[in-house]
Amino acid sequence: MKKYIILFDLKYFRFFLASAFLYLLIPLKHSQAQVDVDKLSKYIDSCRQEWSIPGMSVAIIKDDKVILLKGFGINEVGKPDSVTPKTMFGIASLTKAFTSASIMQLSEQGKINLEDKVTQHIPYFNMYDPWVTHEMTVRDLLCHCCGLATFSGDLLWHSTVYSREDIIRRVQFLKPVYGFRAGYGYSNLMFLTAGEMIPAITGKSYDAYLQENFFKPLEMNSTNSSIQYMKDASKNKNVAIPHVKKGDKIIPIKYISWDNIAPAGGINSNAEDMTHWLKMLLNNGKYNGQTILTENSLRELWSSQNIQEVSKFDNFLFPSMHFHSYGLGWDLFDYHGRKVMNHSGGLDGMVLHLCVVPEEKLGFVILTNSSNYLPYALMYKILDEFFEKKGQDYPRVLLSYMKRKENIEMQSEIDEENARNKKSSPSLILEKYVGEYCGDLYGCAKVSIKNNKLFLQFEPAPEFQSTLTHWQYNTFSVEFLNFPSLPKGKVNFIIDQNGNVDEFTIDVPNPDFDFTELSFKRNTSNAH
Repeated sequence: MKKYIILFDLKYFRFFLASAFLYLLIPLKHSQAQVDVDKLSKYIDSCRQEWSIPGMSVAIIKDDKVILLKGFGINEVGKPDSVTPKTMFGIASLTKAFTSASIMQLSEQGKINLEDKVTQHIPYFNMYDPWVTHEMTVRDLLCHCCGLATFSGDLLWHSTVYSREDIIRRVQFLKPVYGFRAGYGYSNLMFLTAGEMIPAITGKSYDAYLQENFFKPLEMNSTNSSIQYMKDASKNKNVAIPHVKKGDKIIPIKYISWDNIAPAGGINSNAEDMTHWLKMLLNNGKYNGQTILTENSLRELWSSQNIQEVSKFDNFLFPSMHFHSYGLGWDLFDYHGRKVMNHSGGLDGMVLHLCVVPEEKLGFVILTNSSNYLPYALMYKILDEFFEKKGQDYPRVLLSYMKRKENIEMQSEIDEENARNKKSSPSLILEKYVGEYCGDLYGCAKVSIKNNKLFLQFEPAPEFQSTLTHWQYNTFSVEFLNFPSLPKGKVNFIIDQNGNVDEFTIDVPNPDFDFTELSFKRNTSNAH
């Protein structure tokens, strides 16, 4: 058998490489899908009504043009004001992309490096493990790999008197649930820490830095990072009010302050202003000829940093998805062959989603004023429309699932109520439970007697207070009426070997705030 050897002349090989390189420089044509925007708009509003969402605002950009900018529904249940593209919403965790972009700007200027140790800029920063404290870098702060559980420590900022520095100093008392850089745990507190590097480096507050370097050059004239703007709805009438479902009703609730966690979720904006942010992202970091971010910075922000699982459920719903990861302030995945950069946001009674697909020159933002999952589901519907793909009716599929889940949870509550021992009594007289209970992480809580019942008050958060109603044995039900989004929970008093109350645990089951990680040990010096 003859052996053939193929010889490449070096000059032809170089020509081949040069040709290939030039070919790569030729912009790929993006999809020219003809989307019926009016039809899509009507579909969005029908979904809003089916999900019982009072109001929402949506903006879509395609090929550098705003093709949809519209408000749907009302600002507040029971009031006539309609949502418009200028209606203000708290954008919650969509803020994280601004924080990571701020860090990249400072990196471009040589004032910080992503590989800098956090303690170089925040010397009082400490994690539970001293080695992790020493090794933690700026990059680690921005990609949820520190080892903490998702949302761990979020009660440190929720309606507390703690400052941004106070919160960071208490991070050391949070115990990890997996190894450093060995998993994914969404951490607002790490983004807070990243945000606090900005005043440490520039001498300007986080809020002032955003105003000067993003809001002003991007002409986001209504956008701000103070909760006071949203709370003062009497002066700022075009403000969406947050809502939650309570029983069969959708009720308005008050804004809670995000000021002490602002770098993780404190920006307020509207759909119109957010189109300017989207245009900059889709135009390689430029806006009106001014470079806000370099292309290299965008590439870094949108590079996979923390790999996440593509589950069997994901494969079932989205068979074209092959990877899912987190970048620097951005959630990343592939969908029908395109790389999608997106992020969700949620605060008490308000949910948002933002998505950009640069190779399709497509970007959109969805803002809603209730607790719901519609924006996430709508993302896939909108992508299917512009990618000309026939997908599932994701908003309705998810709504059906949520209703089934709700029924299961209701039945579980009924079963638990039927199983409790209604004839049981506390082990001790109520006065024996009275006292101050403290922990290193959160601080103290006081148990007193009001109207012949135990009364719980969290000291760092004046609005976290509740009458404790006996449930069974040494367990009492707790309900924080100032926060309707939180369900009823349980406070369980633990009796020591001498028959005295030693501590209590608390559990208020909800997807956002972990009460079980709070420790409350009896302060015996003040015990009754």
